[in-house]
Amino acid sequence: MNKLLAAAVLCLAASTSIAGTKHSTETKYPSYEGLVMAGYQGWFHKPYKGGKMYANEKDVRIDMWPDVSEYEQTYETGLKHADGSTARFFCSDDPSTIDTHFRWMKEYGLDGVFMQRFWHTAQPRARRRSGALSHAFEAARDNGRAIGIMYDLSGLDPRTDDCSSLVEDWKFLVDSLKVTNPGKDNTYIFYNGKPLVTIWGVGFPDRPYDIRNIGLENFINFLKNDPEYGGCSVMLGVPTYWRDLAYDCVGDPYLHDLIRQADVVLPWTVQRYSPLLHNDMDRLRDMTARDMRWCEENGVGYVPVVYPGFSWHNLSRYEFPDDIKPSGSIPRQGGRFYWQQIYTNLRGGAKMLYVAMFDEVNEGTAIFKCTDNPPVGKEIEFTGMDGKPSDHYLWLTGEAARMLRHEKPLTKNMPERE
Repeated sequence: MNKLLAAAVLCLAASTSIAGTKHSTETKYPSYEGLVMAGYQGWFHKPYKGGKMYANEKDVRIDMWPDVSEYEQTYETGLKHADGSTARFFCSDDPSTIDTHFRWMKEYGLDGVFMQRFWHTAQPRARRRSGALSHAFEAARDNGRAIGIMYDLSGLDPRTDDCSSLVEDWKFLVDSLKVTNPGKDNTYIFYNGKPLVTIWGVGFPDRPYDIRNIGLENFINFLKNDPEYGGCSVMLGVPTYWRDLAYDCVGDPYLHDLIRQADVVLPWTVQRYSPLLHNDMDRLRDMTARDMRWCEENGVGYVPVVYPGFSWHNLSRYEFPDDIKPSGSIPRQGGRFYWQQIYTNLRGGAKMLYVAMFDEVNEGTAIFKCTDNPPVGKEIEFTGMDGKPSDHYLWLTGEAARMLRHEKPLTKNMPERE
């Protein structure tokens, strides 16, 4: 009887703590399990004053060109299509652009997105420019799509920065933008009944910061336990070889300590698998199985990353002028490579998926509507849709979501439209 009373007291204390936070206790998406989510960059802006966006070939830093036929507002560039017409581009700051994207998510069955909250946008001087983020949350509610915050540590300078600024930014998002408690139609994504906050960029050796010295543990503790702003679940974006602490990962076992403190792990596998390598899906299958076993033993959720392909030709002309990358270095194969990853992960027992990315045309990983009719030039080169319709990857992603939830049988071969 005393044990039952003690348990009841503990339950009451736990529920009081959750109720005491500023987050809503209700959402349309109480769990990530059963969902296919994508990353959303939202960083494409209007032309600068005095010149056109992408005024010439030297300004091009993207490797795919969006199909802009459905956007309410587009902008002229200095580039031309093969027929001589002016190439146009959208702007992520335009509410109508975001409305269009979330409408597509609903139409094709993508469950939602994680909004990338890059380091520089989370700093005090940039928080006032959060209109696009605010409108994305509104569009998610209007279209019934799941949405969550993903902090990207890219750009963190350990000489001057640590995660304490992210603590203040989360307070801003909760207090000012009401991301977890909008008052109606809450679609913020939860995990284990709590708002899910992602921290991406933990354990990559090419970063200038040491994961021991930037306050990551304090930030995780704040998100999970703060009486007002805590009560959250935490997902960590880590390298592919996080379990082995090798290759693309730091060798510090402290990374495992951080993962055990979190609730979900998201291994970043973009560029780690390729259709050009023999039996690479067997390697993905085996790697995923071992990762999931570790996570099960340590009480951590596991989210595989899938991506349609990769291209970094135009961007590399600026980043690596002495080592320009080929266009379509990881080919899409008309969706076959994308589907091979989806099938391998779902067949291996994955309960949730992360798609990289919704709108990432910089690195040629976008799944939103793109075109086989990009601008032309002497130096620029774009990867395309392999003759598939512009909505091909959105449609495949919706099929993946239905198969994940067992609404239709999982198929090894890429689905074809009837």
